[in-house]
Amino acid sequence: MTTDTYTPPKVWTWDAESGGRFASINRPVAGATFEKDLPVGKHPLQLHSLATPNGVKVTVMLEELLAQGHSGAEYDAFLVNIMEGDQFSSGFVDANPNSKIPVLIDRSTETPTRVFESGAILLYLAEKFSAFIPKDPAQRTECLCWLFWQMGSAPMLGGGFGHFYAYAPEKYEYPINRYTMEVKRQLDVLDRRLADNQYLAGDQYTIADMAVWPWYGALVKNKVYEAAEFIEAHTYTNVLRWTDEIAQREPVKRGRMVNRTWGEPETQLHERHDASDFDTKTQDKIGPKDEE
Repeated sequence: MTTDTYTPPKVWTWDAESGGRFASINRPVAGATFEKDLPVGKHPLQLHSLATPNGVKVTVMLEELLAQGHSGAEYDAFLVNIMEGDQFSSGFVDANPNSKIPVLIDRSTETPTRVFESGAILLYLAEKFSAFIPKDPAQRTECLCWLFWQMGSAPMLGGGFGHFYAYAPEKYEYPINRYTMEVKRQLDVLDRRLADNQYLAGDQYTIADMAVWPWYGALVKNKVYEAAEFIEAHTYTNVLRWTDEIAQREPVKRGRMVNRTWGEPETQLHERHDASDFDTKTQDKIGPKDEE
């Protein structure tokens, strides 16, 4: 282990160049940096997002709702380029004071309803459409436990393991060891749960699966951080079974494309304003060649 040590100063000061890959968008203050209104589409539900794991949660949910026949779930998905600082516009900050994607604006209500935080959006949509959340009180509670498990656990995966293993300007043994241990513990939690249950809340596919899959499914399939070998992802056989099963759902294949701006062109749909966008712009993007 390195013998280098760091002695914190009496008062911390911000070094704008010390944040690694995302230094340009990280800052210690909140609020807007420029004036710009959010665009408005034709549907009541307006999503402003990017196809990171947190963004994919919501587009998958919306596509699942539409596949179930909930026409009120039609939505416009506008691209928010976080690397260019779109999330610091006055319009975005009004919708989400935390300046993080995704944010949903529901214009079907008397006064437009803003919903930020991906877990809150999933719960809002589940309650609005009475879908993908169990009605039985005990099963509903189990679903919510796993939903909030993800909200509390993923920062250790993304901001902890992902940052220090993949994005930090320098690699240090202690933080990588610390967060790798925690991520493997989390995967073991999931693997044990999925050994006896088809889905996280039991036999029913719910918003808990939609919340966890974009993060942990991507991790074990080597779609984020290129760390599958490092964490021995192949040993979490139940997580892999669950990941593959969810990946085969047609709404999931569509949802993971929306607001995606990287990867092969056929996997991207930068903005989504109508269901026909998948056919007219990306008719070859939902086929069996999907690797997830």
